[in-house]
Amino acid sequence: MRDAPKFYIDGQWVDPAQPGTMLDVINPATEEPMGRIAMGSAADVDRAARAAHAAFASFSRTTRTERLELLGAIAAEYQKRYPEIAAVITEEMGAPAWLAMQAQAALGVAHFQTAMAVLKDYRFEEDRGGTMILKEPIGVCGFITPWNWPINQIACKVAPALATGCTMVLKPSEVAPFNAILFAEVLHAAGVPKGVFNLVNGDGPTVGAAISSHPLIDMVSFTGSTRAGIEVARNAAPSVKRVHQELGGKSPNIVLDSADLAAAVGGGVKSMMMNSGQSCNAPSRMFVPRPKMEEAKAIAKAAAEAMTVGDPNGNSVLGPVVSEVQFNKIQGLIQKGIDEGATLVTGGPGRPDGLDKGYYVKPTVFADVTNDMTIAKEEIFGPVLAMLPYDSLDQAIEQGNDTPYGLAAYVQGPEAEARQVALRMRAGQVILNGAGPDFMAPFGGYKQSGNGREWGDHAFGEFLETKAVIGWSQQAQAAE
Repeated sequence: MRDAPKFYIDGQWVDPAQPGTMLDVINPATEEPMGRIAMGSAADVDRAARAAHAAFASFSRTTRTERLELLGAIAAEYQKRYPEIAAVITEEMGAPAWLAMQAQAALGVAHFQTAMAVLKDYRFEEDRGGTMILKEPIGVCGFITPWNWPINQIACKVAPALATGCTMVLKPSEVAPFNAILFAEVLHAAGVPKGVFNLVNGDGPTVGAAISSHPLIDMVSFTGSTRAGIEVARNAAPSVKRVHQELGGKSPNIVLDSADLAAAVGGGVKSMMMNSGQSCNAPSRMFVPRPKMEEAKAIAKAAAEAMTVGDPNGNSVLGPVVSEVQFNKIQGLIQKGIDEGATLVTGGPGRPDGLDKGYYVKPTVFADVTNDMTIAKEEIFGPVLAMLPYDSLDQAIEQGNDTPYGLAAYVQGPEAEARQVALRMRAGQVILNGAGPDFMAPFGGYKQSGNGREWGDHAFGEFLETKAVIGWSQQAQAAE
């Protein structure tokens, strides 16, 4: 049983400002508590924000070399704790151990390595004929992160913020907080100066709202649902702080008529179901040429039924979903799909056979879905795929874009044709033929999937202000 009664503020672990409640963190595989955390208040956020504000004066003036050395030290300390970080992610949010080791924990260190690569050559100054354009750290950053890829979504904010000279206050998800606590220990061991990184546990309406609205916090970066993102923006508005958001998705996956159907459909099912479908960019709507739908159903059925579900510390492909709340939401949407007339290809309501405890969901595939059905419109965030038939490519593209979201899109088929379709998709990322991740590629969405970008050099811009110093070079002006 893990216990976390303190917060990390100003370089040390401190008691909450006010005696508060302790929250049980539930292991979704057992439905039993695996630890407890203290729940913070606005007073804790205020203390953390003041520490970050005080630290900014010196940390913002550190050199490129100093920050590169710090990022390298963090990456080295992270590697020492890597197995422990992976294990706690499995315990608190249910990711299978193999996925936690190979992807969940791996993404954390990858973002620090990427930030180092970008920082080495990043241009913070540009002389434009007598005017110097400077890129300077924005100030104190507030980070509110989710539970589904927890260390990834912490590191992809913290790494570029540190690289650009910012200080910060983090509120990780209270559903899966212990990976963030280990992360704070990593940063402390790496020698991050006091006040530069601060962590306050708590819930969104209390700690999240306090971060979003605090006058000493200059920008807030939020990853989570679109509904919660709207509240973050509303709370941030009175202080006119910058708001960066990575929100929901309902990503289309267009299988071209000329695609290898077995590879495209089978790969699409596996990609969608990974992490128990708990990925904001999951390809959850698969568009298939109508004449090929029956064949595609059979391929999807076989692929979904091959995905074993069970103990995340065993050999299962899929573990549980993260919580009872999430389990109940998914079950309700599966039933909604049945009630609205979609064809249930495999899966359905209830737990998989043989599992009577834990928040396990059957890998579920619906076919003959229409774009106005609930399961085609709402983000399910579970292992549930909707297959939609199309009669023309124009129809597939139109319906693929017919969503308030625009985080990602997927296209399967010959390269030249797939590229042309990609140009017509209204999404921040388009993935062709199952291409793997690119850590230098910007990640973020169109429309209600958010604003701004993470990953690579584009992430740096979220944490920088632009200053123009006119008359920097009088000689250059005179020559003009």
